[in-house]
Amino acid sequence: MLIGAIDDSQRAAAKIAGIAFLVTNATAMFAEFYVNSRLVVTGNGARTFANIAASQTLYRLGIASHLFTGAAVVALIVALYVILRPVNRNLALLALSWRLVETAIFAASVLPGFDVLRLVSSAAYLRGFAPDRLQALTMLSLSAHGAAYVVGLLFFGLGSAVFCYLFYKSNYIPRLLAGLGVFASVLTSACMFAIIIFPDLSHRLVPGCFAPIFIFEAVTGFWLLIKGLAQPNPTLQ
Repeated sequence: MLIGAIDDSQRAAAKIAGIAFLVTNATAMFAEFYVNSRLVVTGNGARTFANIAASQTLYRLGIASHLFTGAAVVALIVALYVILRPVNRNLALLALSWRLVETAIFAASVLPGFDVLRLVSSAAYLRGFAPDRLQALTMLSLSAHGAAYVVGLLFFGLGSAVFCYLFYKSNYIPRLLAGLGVFASVLTSACMFAIIIFPDLSHRLVPGCFAPIFIFEAVTGFWLLIKGLAQPNPTLQ
């Protein structure tokens, strides 16, 4: 299959993708790692409840950051589709679809966070609940968010792996970088699949399994912003 010369829409999409890679990495890490590490104490509902009750603005910033990340991811995956559609339209559409599923799941995953805010609000209608029950419900809502996040990351890895494969075939970015993306994406999906079956593995796999995909997206983001897209190979191997 022959790939034509890079056009202006692909060049513009590459700049958008570069910015979106960097922005989504930053906002996702803020929401999922910084906010959670400050507020959520694994296995301790009382401390978690107290932390969130005392830092509701920070918790709301985490929710807002998740939603902003979702909006930016939509821009990212559309840009990747525009870039990679000439390589293989069907595979690019498959990757786009998997990542849209991911984005929808991530958007839904913030909803339990509003339940958490209601539980820590000291509203009058909650006075019939004992403190330990409020704490248990808070942890249950946080667990629901975590489960949705795992499923979203599973679809993220699938879509990202296909996009990275198309980058590898096209030579738009260095093949070593694209190969890292394929590996990192498959690793992310494999880790999430393992956690679904064996949830006790989460403490061993997270956050280590995210390091390769973070490196790939950060380097690719800067590469697309600074270097742009290389001219494709004359033929696909």
